Amino acid sequence: MPELPEVEAVKRGLNQLVLGKTIKDIQIYWPRIITTDLALDQWVALLQGQRIEAMDRRGKYILFILSQDTLVSHLRMEGKYLFYPANQLPINKEKHTHVRFIFTDGNELHYHDVRKFGRIQLLDGHDVSPYFQAKGLGPEPLSNEFQLADFRWGLAGSSRSIKPLLLDQSLVVGLGNIYVDEVLFLAQIHPLKPANQLTESESKALFEAIGRILAQAVEAGGSTIRTYRNSLGEAGKFQQDLKVYGQAGRPCPRCGTELVKIRVQQRGTHYCPSCQHL
Repeated sequence: MPELPEVEAVKRGLNQLVLGKTIKDIQIYWPRIITTDLALDQWVALLQGQRIEAMDRRGKYILFILSQDTLVSHLRMEGKYLFYPANQLPINKEKHTHVRFIFTDGNELHYHDVRKFGRIQLLDGHDVSPYFQAKGLGPEPLSNEFQLADFRWGLAGSSRSIKPLLLDQSLVVGLGNIYVDEVLFLAQIHPLKPANQLTESESKALFEAIGRILAQAVEAGGSTIRTYRNSLGEAGKFQQDLKVYGQAGRPCPRCGTELVKIRVQQRGTHYCPSCQHL
């Protein structure tokens, strides 16, 4: 599943490709992608004539800021956006293209999703705060709203294992399986350690590791583990710097101990049993 760095890379690519474009029409081939109570033709009618004024991101969600409303897109497991100039449109619709945004200049943006898990929803107006508050999302980790004092308070109030807590997006947004493994390794914290048992120094180390790993991954354009590409068709490069994720059986880059893989709430979890002892 694309995590914060990958979604940020997609957003930045879309910002180069579709900013300022006006929606002429939308073709929907898999209706369940669209989250709405309206008939699909009514939903499309609301979007026709709206201009893409800005691109934004909240956690793992991509936001299309339109002239009147906001379109919220969650890529889930395999979702991606493919941009086609008017003179390079595919002759036949690709098998896994489920939504086509047709712009007034003839260019098109296609939503492509092998597993069909992604969702697109239209929000009334530009105030999306209530939408994300209802989802219980935590602060953005690369912004000033992510503060050590609040982070420590959140850790102290939970007896859950630290990995599932970081994954649920309530303490801080944007972290998925790959980056949780990487930040816990950097902070030298076992993924099963209860959050409220972290020491003050461990909490600070974890806070700093989240910012450091995510900033580096954003700079590298994310991680391409299987099929991920940004909206410019580019693969991420951070997978070249992964220390533990996908490295089970290899020596720890810090101490040389063999890295292991376990299951934590159904998620494959990689760590060093020496550096991250429980």
